Amino acid sequence: MTKTERLMKAFENEKVDRVPVGFWFHLPEDMELDQECVDAHIDYFHRCNVDMVKIMCDGYFDYPNSIISQIKEPEDWFKMIPMGQDHPFITGQVKRAKEIVKRLDGEACAFYNVFCPMSYLRFATSDELLMNHLRQNPEAVLYAMDVIAQDAALLSELLIREAGCTGIYYCVQNAEEYRFTAEEYRKYVRPGDLKVLEHANRFSDNNILHCCGWAGDKNRVEVWQDYPAKVINWATFIEDMDLTEGKAFFGGRCVLGGFDNRPQGVLCSGTKEEVEAYTAALLEKHGTRGVVIGADCTLPRNIDLNRISWVVEAAGKYGRGE
Repeated sequence: MTKTERLMKAFENEKVDRVPVGFWFHLPEDMELDQECVDAHIDYFHRCNVDMVKIMCDGYFDYPNSIISQIKEPEDWFKMIPMGQDHPFITGQVKRAKEIVKRLDGEACAFYNVFCPMSYLRFATSDELLMNHLRQNPEAVLYAMDVIAQDAALLSELLIREAGCTGIYYCVQNAEEYRFTAEEYRKYVRPGDLKVLEHANRFSDNNILHCCGWAGDKNRVEVWQDYPAKVINWATFIEDMDLTEGKAFFGGRCVLGGFDNRPQGVLCSGTKEEVEAYTAALLEKHGTRGVVIGADCTLPRNIDLNRISWVVEAAGKYGRGE
């Protein structure tokens, strides 16, 4: 099978010659964000022989709407308007994705990282300001998140339609148990989440939902259980829900993960033999249909790339019955 065939069959819970593998990490902080960034994605793909490319949005975490610097009171959010398709925040990311897809030349699928509206707003301001304004004037903050959702939805569309990405890797956050009740999350955050994801689904049937547990805080994952995505990735070690349990929880959809992304996990700290044994045990326990081997979240920047190659090789050996 080609890498694309293998991944698409896994997405559909069909039989594969070996379970596909996909990992990713943030780029060096001092990396030039145009050509050097593109080269880094392609070099990593060929070096480690992974089956998919998740394009990082490094350099585009903050949502740079000009009104944000003028926000003093919650009511000020009503002044926000979408940045639109000609803003560098959108054109720059589409350009990056298009160049990477072009360089892949059909060899593998590419998925671009898009954050949910509340996260974009939180990155651009602060956790404290956002939550304070949400308590003081929920309607104003919901308005702002809807504006951001319009831009994020447009970005998702252009990444798929113009850049040629197979889909988006949609990162949902903000469901930590300390932040909201499930009811509050569904009231305040879900509308923006779904506005982006449902729009992306109009242009691709192969979008990935990433239920982020990066900070190590347990989430109310039930709020994402019915989100419409082809593949689900969550923090198995943080949520205490393994791949088999998660596959059932998310309605039998394809699952992505299995490895702890943190420095103390076997992928980052184990010997080659331990990483290979863990990979084989993972597949023995969770099966080979509807599974993509990956991690709970982004790997450390400084990970030895040989470690990722060990997983790819071990998955191949398992698929061949070795």
